[in-house]
Amino acid sequence: MTGSSRRAHVALICVVVAVLGGVAALAVSGSPVHRKATLGLDLQGGLEVILKANPPKGHKLTTDDLNRSIDIMRNRIDKLGVAEPEIRKQGSDQIVIQLAGVHDPASAAKLIGKTAVLEFYDFEADLTGPSVTSGLQKLPVASSSPYQLLNSPETHALADKGTPSQWYLFDANKHVVAGPVPSKDLLPTLAQMEKRQKRQITGPLETLRVPKDTIFVSCDYQADPANCISAQQITTNKVFYLLKHRLPDANGDNGIPEMTGNELKLSGTRADIDPTKNTPVVLMQFTGKGKKLFHEITRREAQRGSLVCQGANSQQDVQRCSQHFAIVLDREIQSIPTIDFRQYPDGILSDNGAQIDLGGGSLSDAKKLALVLQTGALPVTFTTAERTDVSATLGKDSLNQAKKAALVGLLVVALFLLILYRFLGLVAVVGLGIYAAFLYAAILLFDVTLTLPGFAGLILTIGVAADANVVVFERIKEEVRAGKSVRAAISAGYTKGFRTILDANVVTAITALVLFAVATAQVKGFALMLLIGTVISLITAVAATRAMLGLLAGFRWFRNPRFMGAQGQQTAKWLQIDFMGKRKVWFGISVAVVMLGALALGLRGLNLGIDFKGGTQLTFKAPIAHTTGDIRHVMDSQGYGDAVIQGRGSSTNSAYKSFQIRTKALDGAKLTSITRALEDKLQTTTPGATTVSSSFGRQIAKSAIVAILFSLLLVVLYIAIRFDLKFAGPVIAAMLHDVIICIGIYALLGREVTSSTVAAILTVLGYSIYDTIIIFDRIRENIPIMRRASFATIANVSLWETIRRSLATSFITLLPVGALFLFGGDTLKDFAFALMVGIASGAYSSIFIAAPLLTMWKEREPEYARRKDAVGHAELEVAFEQAEEAAADEPAPASVARVDSADVDVRRAQQKRERRRQRRRAS
Repeated sequence: MTGSSRRAHVALICVVVAVLGGVAALAVSGSPVHRKATLGLDLQGGLEVILKANPPKGHKLTTDDLNRSIDIMRNRIDKLGVAEPEIRKQGSDQIVIQLAGVHDPASAAKLIGKTAVLEFYDFEADLTGPSVTSGLQKLPVASSSPYQLLNSPETHALADKGTPSQWYLFDANKHVVAGPVPSKDLLPTLAQMEKRQKRQITGPLETLRVPKDTIFVSCDYQADPANCISAQQITTNKVFYLLKHRLPDANGDNGIPEMTGNELKLSGTRADIDPTKNTPVVLMQFTGKGKKLFHEITRREAQRGSLVCQGANSQQDVQRCSQHFAIVLDREIQSIPTIDFRQYPDGILSDNGAQIDLGGGSLSDAKKLALVLQTGALPVTFTTAERTDVSATLGKDSLNQAKKAALVGLLVVALFLLILYRFLGLVAVVGLGIYAAFLYAAILLFDVTLTLPGFAGLILTIGVAADANVVVFERIKEEVRAGKSVRAAISAGYTKGFRTILDANVVTAITALVLFAVATAQVKGFALMLLIGTVISLITAVAATRAMLGLLAGFRWFRNPRFMGAQGQQTAKWLQIDFMGKRKVWFGISVAVVMLGALALGLRGLNLGIDFKGGTQLTFKAPIAHTTGDIRHVMDSQGYGDAVIQGRGSSTNSAYKSFQIRTKALDGAKLTSITRALEDKLQTTTPGATTVSSSFGRQIAKSAIVAILFSLLLVVLYIAIRFDLKFAGPVIAAMLHDVIICIGIYALLGREVTSSTVAAILTVLGYSIYDTIIIFDRIRENIPIMRRASFATIANVSLWETIRRSLATSFITLLPVGALFLFGGDTLKDFAFALMVGIASGAYSSIFIAAPLLTMWKEREPEYARRKDAVGHAELEVAFEQAEEAAADEPAPASVARVDSADVDVRRAQQKRERRRQRRRAS
C-alpha cells in the first residue's frame, strides 16, 4: 500500500469517526444539538380533529361533497408535509383527520378545514347597511364587532325584508357562541357542543340575523391597517363590514361577488416577495373569463372614481376618490387594492395576473395562503366538532414486539455475515453499524416522521446496504481465487463492484424519488426512507468499508485467503444449473402460481381491510384506565385481532379511559357480541357505533399508480442508456411478475389487504429492481469477454458467478422480516408476510424470469442466433468444468474462468482438465 493511499484511508476513517461523534451528540439527551425522532400516528399517536359539514341553506349535503372535501384536505395536508395522516368520513356529515408530527396542531387544523372561498368584490358598490355612508361618494364604515354590525338598526331593517341568510348566537359578553348556520334551529345544538368543549359561555344568549342576500366580512386591522378602510376612526384590532351577496340567476344577473376563485388558475398561484416593497405577496393568474371580469370591474371602479372627483386630479383628490377592489378569502379581507383612475382610466388589463399584498404578514403566511388557494375551495363549510389526542394505532404492545423483532433480525443478519464471510463479515457488520448511525442522524436532521411504511423502506435499505458489501466481497473473493494478492483483490473488487452498486442504487433511487415527488403522504414515508437509506448505503459501502479494508490489507495476517473465506470453488456444483436451458420449467412454475392467484382473485377477490373498504367505529369509555393491549385481547377473542385500537384523550402510563375501535363492518349479531364482551371483561359503557369510510382513498391510489408508472418509464430510459433497451423489458416484466404473485397469493390465502400491504408491495418493487440489475450488470460485463459464446452460455455463467450473492442477499433481507413475522404480533404479521412473499418472489424472478427473458430477446439478434446454432452440449460441459475448477487454476486474470466458445476446442479442454488433475494429485 502506498503512503498516499494509506493517508487517504486514515483520513476517511477520521471523517467517519467525527460524523459518528456528531450522531452521538444528536442522540444524547442534554446536548446542545439533541433531537428526538418524530413518530407517526401508527407508532406514537397524534391529534384527532373531527370536522362537521354545514351545507348552505337549501343545499342537501351529498357524498360527493364529502369526497371532494376529503381530496382537498388530503392535498393540503400533503403540501404541509405532515407524514401519513389518517383522513376518512365518519357518519353522514363528518370528516375525521388524525395528524402526527405537527408542531402547531391548532394552526394546522384550522388551515386544513379552511373553506377557501375566494371572492372578489367591487368594495364601495357592494357595501350595504351600516357599513356604507349615503350620498354620491359612498364611504366605508367599519364596525368594531359582529354584534355591533348585526344589532344596528340598519341591519335589522334589512333583515325584516326577507328570510335571513344566516344566524348567529351571542352570549352576554357579545361574543359569538355559534354560527354562522343556515337555520336558527341548529344554534342550540352548536351551543351544547361548545359547552362540551369546555369553552366559557355566559348567559343569557341572544340570536341575531344576517339579512337576506348579505354576508359580513372581517378585516384584521392589527395585521395590516391599510386593508381596513373606514370613515370613522378604528379603535379595535379587527373590524367588520356588511356586503351584498347574491347568487347568479337565469335572467342574466351575474350576482355578487363579481368574481370568485373559479376564475383563478390554481397552477399559477404562488407565494413571492414584492421587489418594490420587499414584502410577502401571493401572485395570482386568472383564466380567460377571469381576465375579462377583472378588466370590467376595475374599469367600472375607475369611471366611478373619476365621476366622484368631478375632474379634480391632484394626488390628494385621487386618494380621496379612488375606489377599491376587495379580495376576500373565507369572509376575511386579504387585500383592498386601490384603482387609480388617472393611471388606469379604462381599468386594469390582468394579463400578468394580480397579487394579494399581505402587508405585515410573513413569507410563511403567504405560503399558507397560496396553499389554500392552490388546493381550491371546499364545497361546504366545516366547523370543528371535536379535537383530542389519540394513541398509536399499533399500540405499545405491538411497538415492543416490533423492537424485539428488529433486534433479533439484526443479530441474526450479523451472525450470518460473520459465518459466510468471516473477517470480511466482521467488516460488513461494522459497516452496517455505521450505516445505521448515519441513517439515524439523517432521520433526525431531516425531521423524518417514522411510520410503518417508512419502516418497510428501512428494512429494504438494510438489505440494500448489506447487499452492497456482499457484491464487493464476492468480487474480492473472485479476484483472490483468480490468483491476485489480497491487497490487489480488494482494489479490483471495489473497482469492478462500484459500477454494479451504482447502477442498482441509481435505479432504486429513481423509483424512490418519483414516489416521493408524485405520491401522497401514505407513500411518501416509504419513498423518503428508501431514498435516504439508498444514498447512505452507497456512501458506507464504497467509502467506510473500503477504508477499513484498505488499512487492514497492510497487515500480513490479513493476507491469507482462508481468513476471508476465499478458498475452494466459487460456485457449488449443485448450483451449476443450466438455467437458460430449463427456462420453460421456470416459466411454467410462474404461470401456474399466477393462474392460481388469478383464479382465487376471480372467485374470492381480495380481502380488503378497513383502509380500503371502510367499516364500523366503536367509541366507548371505561371506569378505570386500560391499555390498548387490554382492548386488543377482547377483540382478539372475538376474531378481530387486526382491529385498529386507539386510546383517546389524556393517558396515565399509556392507559386510557376512552377508546375508539375501527374494524370491518359489523352486523347486528357481531356488534352485540363485541359489545357484551367489552362490557363483561372491562366494564365499559355501551359502545356507540358509526360507519367510517376508507382512509386509503382514490386520490392516494391514483397518485401511487401514476408515480409507479412514471418511475418505470425513467427506469426504462436509464437501463436503455446504461445497458441496452432490450435489458429494460425483462426488468419491468420481473417487477410486474412479483406484484402479480404477491396479489395472487393474498387472494389465494385470503389474507387481509391493508395500507401496510401497499407499502410492502412497494418494497417488493424496489427489491426486485435492485436484484435484477445486479445480475444484468454481470451479463453486460461478460458479453465483451465471452465474444463468441452463445447468449445462453453468457447468461448461465453470469448467474453462476452471482447466484451466491443473490441467495445470500435474499436470505439476509428475509432474516429481519422473518423475525418481524414471528415476533411482531398480530398487527405486524400481515405486513411482514407481504414482505416475505415479495422478497422471495423478487429473488426468484431475477434469476428464473428476468435472465431467461433477456436471453430469449437477445437470441433473436442475428449475431446471437448464429452462435446459438453453432454450439451444443460440449460447450456447456466445458463451461461447467471451468467454473467448477476455477479455484484450482494457476494465477491468471479472472476472465480465464469464463467461456469463449469459438476458442474452445473440446479435445484441448479435456487435455487441460487432465493436466489440472495431475497437478492436484502431485500436490
